[in-house]
Amino acid sequence: MRHQVRGRKLNRTKSHRDAMFCNMATSLFEHKKLHTTEAKAKELRPFAESLITKAKNALSREKQNLLPEGQTIDIHNRRIVGRFIRNKGVLQELFDAIAPAVEARNGGYTRITKTGTRRGDAGRTAIIELVDWSAPVDGAISLKRKKKKTSAKKSTTVKPIAKESAETVEDTVEATDTVENVETTEEVVVEATVETTDENTVETIEETDAPSETPSEENISEENKS
Repeated sequence: MRHQVRGRKLNRTKSHRDAMFCNMATSLFEHKKLHTTEAKAKELRPFAESLITKAKNALSREKQNLLPEGQTIDIHNRRIVGRFIRNKGVLQELFDAIAPAVEARNGGYTRITKTGTRRGDAGRTAIIELVDWSAPVDGAISLKRKKKKTSAKKSTTVKPIAKESAETVEDTVEATDTVENVETTEEVVVEATVETTDENTVETIEETDAPSETPSEENISEENKS
């Protein structure tokens, strides 16, 4: 039984835990926020805050001119923190940006916010973030997703469809009217042409059937001979 034993092993060896905390602290100082398990966040908090305190002490020594001759920055504290933060860009960010921002604080540079359990292993998760870089939030935060309202969208989409349908109906009615007018005009023209052709044919038939009243030359010659 592990009674009164400080810290969590996190199912890792000592060297593995130290390397993990170095990497997590580097990510925290770089992104100002880290989403991990609740146990890791609680173990990372004192480790990260001790590094921030060293950077803050270096800043105060630089302002009070307590450095050795010929130095403008606290090289000693930078080398100590550089054992754990091996990224030079993040190390400079810690001493030049983070330390001046937390200069007025006497501790409590980080905040842990629980985010429930994750799918798969049901592990309890949390977000650890720097207090001075977190966005201010008023009121309670709900993790539930908001339902989308579909009634308003339906009402907006139905109206133009109705207008379009009405317009299409009117267009079809006009088109049918024009078609009927065209058909009636064609019927009238056909009837007129048929009547005219019938009258012409009747006249020609009557002319051909009627006998010719004028005497021909042959009949005149026969009468003279007689």
